[in-house]
Amino acid sequence: MKKCMAAIGVMLAVFILSACSNNKAVSNPEAADAAVLAEYRIGVGDALSVNVWRNPEMSLNVPVRPDGKISMPLIGDIMAADLTTEQLSQNITKSLTTYIRSPQVTVIVTNPSSSDFQRRVRITGAVASPQSIPYREGMTVLDLVLLAGGPNQFASANKAKLYRKVNNELKVYPIKLDDLINDGDVATNYTLQPSDIVTVPERNF
Repeated sequence: MKKCMAAIGVMLAVFILSACSNNKAVSNPEAADAAVLAEYRIGVGDALSVNVWRNPEMSLNVPVRPDGKISMPLIGDIMAADLTTEQLSQNITKSLTTYIRSPQVTVIVTNPSSSDFQRRVRITGAVASPQSIPYREGMTVLDLVLLAGGPNQFASANKAKLYRKVNNELKVYPIKLDDLINDGDVATNYTLQPSDIVTVPERNF
């Protein structure tokens, strides 16, 4: 009887250890570089609305030229690219103080065309339709995969990977795509960030 109980105890221990080893927690990816997640910066091709309070003749709608600058009455060319709207507002305000008493300037990006490339997520490889789409808040790996039509017949889905730039270093995180789609295992259904890339390799035949 004691031998039987001991054997049962050993079997239970093995079962518990096996269960634990099959349910290892998957660590979430680190946050992307601050530059990726930071406040939007003006880019070439963006359309700006510049409003100078009580000076409608100074207010204008203007695109950012290929050289990164915009032109304004009185002050001429001023650099806009790679600045936030607040920084550009401050620079314009400083330049206008020579001509206008206590200028108050507001800059709004009315058409952020450059952000289409700055804030995209991409999926490549063995999927029905590789995609490069604008990032949306709350988007996950599964959302991106479904938009791409899912893995194709040649995919090695459980060997998919997420590529993310962290601290100026490219990090790679495993995605168990087959487990996610077919078994409902959401452990690697990571929340995406701008500039993330998901790749799905093909099987080795």
